[in-house]
Amino acid sequence: MDALKALRAATAERHTLLDTGLPLAGESPTLDDYASHLRMLRAWLAPIEDWLASGPGPADALPPLRRIPLIDADLNHVSFAPRRESMLSDQTSWPEDASAAYRWGVAYVAEGSQLGGAVLYQRLSSQLAPHPLSYLRGEAAGPGPRWRSFMLALKENVSSEEEVAEACAGACDAFDRILALR
Repeated sequence: MDALKALRAATAERHTLLDTGLPLAGESPTLDDYASHLRMLRAWLAPIEDWLASGPGPADALPPLRRIPLIDADLNHVSFAPRRESMLSDQTSWPEDASAAYRWGVAYVAEGSQLGGAVLYQRLSSQLAPHPLSYLRGEAAGPGPRWRSFMLALKENVSSEEEVAEACAGACDAFDRILALR
């Protein structure tokens, strides 16, 4: 079984829905749109980061992905006016007894979001300047090296038909949770 092909197929429709429904999907996104985007991502990613770091699977193969500090730094940047808006929150906890394969599926979506962030950074960095867009920019080397490492580890750790099905379920759940926050 090719886990990557299966994950892409299982999440394709959700991926399209997300890409067209993000606050930054419009023709001329503003800093307010970026703030909305960040609040949505924070609500979705904060529980995922902690949950993935606490269980079997991706945490055994790669250093944990920690993007919340970048999101918080961007939300606190001086280019944003102080806000009294409440933060969105994903109130549903992730299953502590989830299989490693399910966690790989959730991680696939979280890791893949970094690729999308790099594309958005290229598109919006001059338009939204002087905001640094730290979350979208990510690491200096870009998301490619980590993504390649992730793909190799995924291939090694998710290979049976049952594991691929569990990974697809995790990826679909990850997409469904962020779609619910839009």
